[in-house]
Amino acid sequence: MLRGMAHQPPRQPATASRLLLLLAVFGVQSVTMPGAKAATSQLWGERGERWTPRSRLPDFSFAGYRRGEQPLPTVSPGVSVKDFGARGDGETDDTAAFQRALAEVGSGAIEVPPGRYRLTGLLEITRPGIVLRGAGPDRTVLFFPRPLNDIKPDWGATTTGHKTSNYSWSGGFVALRGSFQSRELTAITSPARRGDQELTVASTAALRVGREVEIFQSDTPDNTLAVHLYDGDSGPVENLKGSARTSLICRITVIRDNRVSVDRPLRWDLRAEWRPRLRSFEPTVTESGVENLTFEFPVTPYRGHFSELGFNPVALYGVAHCWVRNVRVVNADSGPFISGAFNTVDGLVLETARAPDGQNCTGHHGVSLGGTDNLLMNFDLRVRFIHDLTVSSFCSGNVIAAGRGLDLSLDHHRYAPHENLFTDLDAGAGTRLWHCGGGAALGRHCGARGTFWNIRAAQPLSYPPPGFGPPSINLVGLTTTQPAETEPAGKWFEATPPEQLRPRNLYEAQRQRRLSRQAH
Repeated sequence: MLRGMAHQPPRQPATASRLLLLLAVFGVQSVTMPGAKAATSQLWGERGERWTPRSRLPDFSFAGYRRGEQPLPTVSPGVSVKDFGARGDGETDDTAAFQRALAEVGSGAIEVPPGRYRLTGLLEITRPGIVLRGAGPDRTVLFFPRPLNDIKPDWGATTTGHKTSNYSWSGGFVALRGSFQSRELTAITSPARRGDQELTVASTAALRVGREVEIFQSDTPDNTLAVHLYDGDSGPVENLKGSARTSLICRITVIRDNRVSVDRPLRWDLRAEWRPRLRSFEPTVTESGVENLTFEFPVTPYRGHFSELGFNPVALYGVAHCWVRNVRVVNADSGPFISGAFNTVDGLVLETARAPDGQNCTGHHGVSLGGTDNLLMNFDLRVRFIHDLTVSSFCSGNVIAAGRGLDLSLDHHRYAPHENLFTDLDAGAGTRLWHCGGGAALGRHCGARGTFWNIRAAQPLSYPPPGFGPPSINLVGLTTTQPAETEPAGKWFEATPPEQLRPRNLYEAQRQRRLSRQAH
């Protein structure tokens, strides 16, 4: 039997008697009876009427496949891996057959029929329009008996010098790899403020209306950009060593003389010292995905933090408009590592039969998000990882929505992850919501305007501890006994009961508002 909630039905809504019990035991001010009056946030209102592009509440509506403007596609039936020699009998090594299929199929679906496929090598998708598709997680199982580090060794060290495999925090047996082909198109020649949508550029020769471009900045040796990404309250950042960067991918809407308008507001200021520029955004890998299958690894005891050798399922690097859909992962060191831009993970289940470590964890990272505007939704973490949901490495605009876990940790792993959204989450036990990792002198855990909206738990949740992030983070609608504290230029904690909060899912509300306005 798998640990956690494997094969169990979804949690049921709390009954009136259970709510009364919570009130009696905890005195929980934010637990109310079903049917209670709906409440809205001062930052959003009912339909976004309180919001502006300069609001402390960011615009998260562009996250996910095709900027949230289209559903994930259903790709036509394609060729079978059995046409390339795969057996799917659980005994034969099918690695060569899968690798041949990935090398020879120009585009379309590579079907993996029902069966158990033993794989001992890496599988890479490096072209657009390739979909590795099973017959369903209960019918198609990819089994990996050896970890990545045994197959392709990649030793490294932690920031304290502890030897470990780099697969402890990266890599996957199925990897989607691409490039944005980023090259400078023109310099941005005038400063701009967060919320602006008009830029002054040196030349418009390489630009055209409708083109997608990347607004990019990089830090100075004294980390002034990193400090800005923490709203001036960064904590120690000397180990960042000028590595901070910002990226916003947008469409050009107007070109007039040397002025360019774009279709979304800036997430941060533009300053000459950070060399703001427009870069090309021409991703080499789009419309590729992994779906409808199970990744399974051997049942081995989990030996704790940084012991991981790479029982990792899938990773996305430098790709855009790609996806992982309806995937189950069993006995992993870590779950998916997602970076790039506008990618979606939908319908992920993580389970295990591994013996846990002393902290009752069975792996390192549940799901890790980097890059920009990626979306994780409809997930179920049925086990505890050291870090369940991770954002890091200057990432922004990522959305984690409509999911649940046994006892979620919302890991902000330093390196200025800013303007990311966690919304409509069942955190389970609620004992370690703010448990975070990351090395020394790399900034606070969370950057500017990280947003937490409708987070439910079995026990009251508190405002994050000192040092977690700057006062500009936003907390709205958590299970809590703490009083509200809302300062327009300071701490923002709206203690609205989560079951009363409307909208329930901020990402969906913002996306629907933007799309309805575009339609008119």
